[in-house]
Amino acid sequence: MPKTLVAQDTRGVNAYIKSGAPYVWVTAAAISVAFIITLALLVLTATRGLPHFWPADLVQGRYQQPERDAESLLVEIRSAEEITTARLRDAGLAVTDDKPLHQRLLVKQANRDVNGVDFRYLLSDWLVERSEPADAVVLERTEWGNFHGFLAGIDEDGKPVDSGADLWALFQQRVDRANELRSKLRAIEKGRIGSINYAIERVRLDQRRLQLDGRTPENDPAAYAELDQRRKEQEAAYQGLRGELDLIKAELARDTVRVRTVDGSEVTLPLAKILDAYRPNAMNLLQKTGYFFHRLWKFVSEEPREANTEGGIFPAIFGTVLMVLLMSVVVMPFGVLAALYLREYARQGVVTQSIRIAVNNLAGVPSIVYGMFGLGFFVYFVGGNIDRALYSESLPAPTFGTPGILWSSLTLALLTLPVVIVATEEGLARIPRSLREASLALGATKAETLWRVVLPMASPAMMTGLILAIARAAGEVAPLMLVGVVKLAPSLPLDGDFPYLHLERKFMHLGFHIYDVGFQSPNVEAARPLVYATAFLLVLVILALNLTAISIRNRLRERYKALEG
Repeated sequence: MPKTLVAQDTRGVNAYIKSGAPYVWVTAAAISVAFIITLALLVLTATRGLPHFWPADLVQGRYQQPERDAESLLVEIRSAEEITTARLRDAGLAVTDDKPLHQRLLVKQANRDVNGVDFRYLLSDWLVERSEPADAVVLERTEWGNFHGFLAGIDEDGKPVDSGADLWALFQQRVDRANELRSKLRAIEKGRIGSINYAIERVRLDQRRLQLDGRTPENDPAAYAELDQRRKEQEAAYQGLRGELDLIKAELARDTVRVRTVDGSEVTLPLAKILDAYRPNAMNLLQKTGYFFHRLWKFVSEEPREANTEGGIFPAIFGTVLMVLLMSVVVMPFGVLAALYLREYARQGVVTQSIRIAVNNLAGVPSIVYGMFGLGFFVYFVGGNIDRALYSESLPAPTFGTPGILWSSLTLALLTLPVVIVATEEGLARIPRSLREASLALGATKAETLWRVVLPMASPAMMTGLILAIARAAGEVAPLMLVGVVKLAPSLPLDGDFPYLHLERKFMHLGFHIYDVGFQSPNVEAARPLVYATAFLLVLVILALNLTAISIRNRLRERYKALEG
């Protein structure tokens, strides 16, 4: 058979697979799917949670049910859904038409202290004579949720105030004044009086320690005289602040506002209970956008209220970030040291291999088991012994022998330790042996070689372990419920009182906040968007922490790339 010069394609399926190209495409597809899932999660939580902060229009109308008296309503329409006629009839609604589907509206009618409930379902066909009055106002209150109505007047010390032509402008001025007074009140109560209470408690504990040491006013009058002087100074300072507080409270209670509800009745509300007010129907798109970001900032920067269904989540954000930082400080040294020992010092045999298997198995232990261990070992054993040794004056009230942010950080450090060990050990294994031998040949000791050559080159792998640890620890909830997280923390772990960082305090966490709002809230409809908004924020916090660690890792990788070459 004569030979030809036509090229023959001798590559078969086996050769294509051996080339590795299919695995590249599979890996790319897996990364794409993971990226799409993450993006879809962010979009879902954002679209379900962020509209809660948009100032939606108020709809005034008359709700006319068959064979019942008409009801005047001023509501915010939250959502609409199509529902079958049969289902409505099964629910007891007198639906007489033959349409197969009806639109059902979920509306927020607010005025919970008047109406009893915040949310209710309405049939769209029965809500008639709809309008959107420009003077309808939404009042955000410290309790009982929002209030919908129309401004009727402002009273000062029980007497009507002449507002002239612009009642709304005067009302906003009075609300701003009330907010300024409330800020001063909070600064005194939480800041200065809080510091005084802390100092008085320290005096009590110091006196208790003197008693435990056998020192009495008779044999050590100077020490007791000093304590009495400190107590008197703090009590005098408190009395001065008490008078200032009374003046601010009197000023805050001066103004009230009269609001007319949609049914014509008039309700008097103290301005001390009103946090914010806006007229959504009178806003244009730009004003609504600005107010949206204003409410979003309040959600991020303020404390929660109303069983966590109102207000902000700043303590939960702060607690989550602080706990992750403390966990990172603990887990990195122990993880790196363990990996160094296993890779560089331990004799490679059955015992070392068994330790590696145990470390890998620890990564699969359920997190609640770590929580039980943290409660029994860290809280009760370590914390109890610390209290008996260093804080005997506080007993029987525990100081460290109770769940707190320190024990939560240590528990999560133990939980994420296998991840750091494995990642660091893999990084150490990738460093060429020739670099170690070159360093030793130049006269460096093994410790110097590890410190100046091996560890710097393995630092990107260490940061990879930290990234994985942060990603897991920031979202854990089950162990934290046993070792430190609470529904509402009275104070932050970090404040202006010595020693400033209070590791024994309980804290709030975004993950637990999602669980609490989603499953323990008495106001389900009000809590639902906050669950999505908090979940969206938790993902953003984890993303920010991971991006910070990734940035550090990339810098380290670029710095030591020349050594790898």
